[in-house]
Amino acid sequence: MTPLRTATLFAAGMLALTAMPCNAAHAASPSAGTLKVCADPNYLPYSDHDGKGFENAVARYVADQLGDKLDYVWANSRGHGGFAEYLAQNLDSGRCDVVMNMPYGNDEELTTAPYYVSSYVFVFKKNKGYDLSSLDSPDLRKLKIGFESETPVEAGLQLRGMVTTAKAYDVGGDNGTSPSSVLDAVENGTIDVMITWQPSIGAFLKKYPDLTTVALPNSRATGSPEMYSFPMSMAVRKGDEALKKRLDAVIKAHGPQLQNILRQHGVELAGDGDANRHLYNDTAGL
Repeated sequence: MTPLRTATLFAAGMLALTAMPCNAAHAASPSAGTLKVCADPNYLPYSDHDGKGFENAVARYVADQLGDKLDYVWANSRGHGGFAEYLAQNLDSGRCDVVMNMPYGNDEELTTAPYYVSSYVFVFKKNKGYDLSSLDSPDLRKLKIGFESETPVEAGLQLRGMVTTAKAYDVGGDNGTSPSSVLDAVENGTIDVMITWQPSIGAFLKKYPDLTTVALPNSRATGSPEMYSFPMSMAVRKGDEALKKRLDAVIKAHGPQLQNILRQHGVELAGDGDANRHLYNDTAGL
């Protein structure tokens, strides 16, 4: 599922989920010995029924480290009501016990320590030579821009008076649409540059060798900082401290292995070094 539309994942989505009723807010995991994972059966690169997504790979690794059987509860994360409804109907109701990708500190669920940090990126053709380092880059105003709707990027473009001339995409809310569709839009010239959550397109980039990415910084030329990179966690129901503790232990002990899994699936880690290397060590005990 989209880490940020959801968290927009993304970011505005998941970070700004509205309050929802919870029928099992304080229920503990009912299935000892089984890791019951909430997952979308048709939303690569996140997850699919064949286990090809990076969330599938993370779930498999975590279950193995816990010594648990891996069991999926499949549900459409882009259906009516969006990701908030998906959480309410599956995680909060007790049908499943964990989602593998949630912005750290999300108020609606109980998040583990973060196990990676990634960011929104500019995507454009290498041969164009655009000088893009932030939303304040002068080149950006000369280009046909695409962006994922209801994300921090939309807010940033609106702040700069650029959103009305840009093209909004709603991959995170359009069931059946692949995130690779935004790369097609850059490839065929519909837009010059796409601004999107990197983990949503990383696995597809090898099929587009003429495209390149540049991460958006958490800064502005003037004014207060803006956030375009986010620490990502797993999440359990509120009150399920026992499962959170078990997952945190895996993250602390196997953080590098989890990040290697992400890299193998094309996920680019923001600040790939200190920011991610010390992530699980600094926060796993929280």
